[in-house]
Amino acid sequence: MQMIDIEQLPGAAAAPLVRVGDASIDEAAIALEMQYHPAETAGEAQLKAARALVVRELLRQRADMLGLMSSRNLTEAQEDAAIAALLEQELDVPEPDESDCQRFFDTHRERFSEPTQLRVRHILLAAAPDDSQGRDNAYRLGEKLLEELTLIPERFAEFTQHHSACPSKEMDGDMSWLVPGQTVPELDRALQHLPEGLHERPLASRYGWHVVSIDERREGRALPFEQVAGRVRHSLREQATRRALRHYLLALESDIGVEGIALDDDAGGSLMQ
Repeated sequence: MQMIDIEQLPGAAAAPLVRVGDASIDEAAIALEMQYHPAETAGEAQLKAARALVVRELLRQRADMLGLMSSRNLTEAQEDAAIAALLEQELDVPEPDESDCQRFFDTHRERFSEPTQLRVRHILLAAAPDDSQGRDNAYRLGEKLLEELTLIPERFAEFTQHHSACPSKEMDGDMSWLVPGQTVPELDRALQHLPEGLHERPLASRYGWHVVSIDERREGRALPFEQVAGRVRHSLREQATRRALRHYLLALESDIGVEGIALDDDAGGSLMQ
């Protein structure tokens, strides 16, 4: 779908952008839904919101066809219950057996290992991604702070109080123990490869530049299958559910008809969250 920027539609706030069967989804509904679908750009959030509304409308209409909607004036909780009953009735999700779980574990051992933990302190020198001058200034300030910290490491807390834009400044920049996935991806990837100590250069993120000290590393370790068998089974069942839900929604899209947008490979992803 070629989504249209909201600001380009003066006076047309209720114009339908998408149709599901005989029902329309207008721009106002998509704009309201966007708050639940954070993304790097407004256009991406708009697209995610539109797809989520299409998925819900497809399921609502199917539930109505099967008589699972007792009334046209259901509350959101009642609609959720009807949709859950629909999926329970129509979605065929195979249960993984022990051999499936063992093969998946053998192929993806790193996913079921105890993650590396990092004790991190940082100073966030804030600058917006599109502010090139601000980012240049923040980087130069980061270099200056690192020069000072190389000589007098004890000034880290002082510099945090004076310069950091992160709430962690109240703890002298201490982010406590971090595992992968707890910071924004670009910073997370960089942190995983750093040795202990003060990093020699500022690290970039969408929020600006970070002066970082890795105070301690606890390296991850492999775990035996018996200890993670439940997690392995859950991962396999989640994968199977996503596949089944995607095929089911694509079939509904074909049967009911959708105009203005096409469901992607992650159709129904919002239902899995």
